[in-house]
Amino acid sequence: MKIAVTYENGMVFGHFGHTEQFKVYEVEDGKVVSSQVCPTNGSGHGALAGFLAQYGVDCLICGGIGPGAQMALAQAGIKLYAGCTGDADERVAELLGGTLTYAGAATCDHHHDGEGHTCGDHGCGEHHCGSHDCHN
Repeated sequence: MKIAVTYENGMVFGHFGHTEQFKVYEVEDGKVVSSQVCPTNGSGHGALAGFLAQYGVDCLICGGIGPGAQMALAQAGIKLYAGCTGDADERVAELLGGTLTYAGAATCDHHHDGEGHTCGDHGCGEHHCGSHDCHN
């Protein structure tokens, strides 16, 4: 199984469509066995789901994400954990341990130019992982 995280300087990057790289984790028997940082080469919102599918990604951990990108991920069969922040490695460990907290509707459907806005912090309802597909 493979888990991808929007990635910047060790942290979950806050906006899916603007991420310049993903950290992709290879998981076997519930443990990370390897990881690599993969540049997106500026793919943009629509192409990123295809980019992840090419890498064989099963799950994505990210910050904010728009409804179009959510739909593209769903069509690619990629399980989404949006609204996450903080250390990327820690979020993956929480996902594997069943304790990841994420927002069920961490959408960013507006445009903003200012720094300091985190799309995942819209106060959407939080969900706690239980027995999701990514735990196996």
